[in-house]
Amino acid sequence: MDPSFSTVIKNIPLFFQTSDTLFSPNAVDTGTLSMLSQTEFLPDDKVLDLGCGYGAVGILAAKLIGQDKVTMCDVSETAVRYSQNNAKLNQVPDITVKLSDGFENIPDSDFTLILSNPPYHTDFSVAKRFIEDGFHRLALGGRMLMVTKRLTWYKNKFTSVFGGCKIREINGYYVFIAEKRTPVIKKKAEKTNKLSKKLQRKYQK
Repeated sequence: MDPSFSTVIKNIPLFFQTSDTLFSPNAVDTGTLSMLSQTEFLPDDKVLDLGCGYGAVGILAAKLIGQDKVTMCDVSETAVRYSQNNAKLNQVPDITVKLSDGFENIPDSDFTLILSNPPYHTDFSVAKRFIEDGFHRLALGGRMLMVTKRLTWYKNKFTSVFGGCKIREINGYYVFIAEKRTPVIKKKAEKTNKLSKKLQRKYQK
């Protein structure tokens, strides 16, 4: 028989049916709970649960701000199937759930909140794609939250892509919070202008 459990997150009672083949099948993992403790879901948010597993983050978001404002995706067909089933069990059946390798099948580029607990026991290739592509899929002012057990690589990556990030250490995990403040095109233009001015000053001397 598949595992199942009940829990309460942000005062919302939730019930999940899971599979032994999915991550943390017997309870919402501590890393995800740590990330959610730092997450404020706003009424006008458009949320992406990136790498949703059996759907805990996206389903919570849908219960708080509405199922029409939430998309969940995972590369695993099993995860997608359980997320869809759990959305129905928690009375938010109309959440968009997609089978997608990262953003491959996600056309939207105006999310205001992207949440992810990536596989951090392997190399950094998945997290690298999530962070780089996530920046481009956020609306200006949008936020990306990611939780991991590692610090240095993620801090450097978020800083290089977003220009900086906040870091919260909770329960042995690091929660990274980054905001999209400046469009990439504008950043490149500013960098080009600075270089141009620097060269002008050099040759004026």
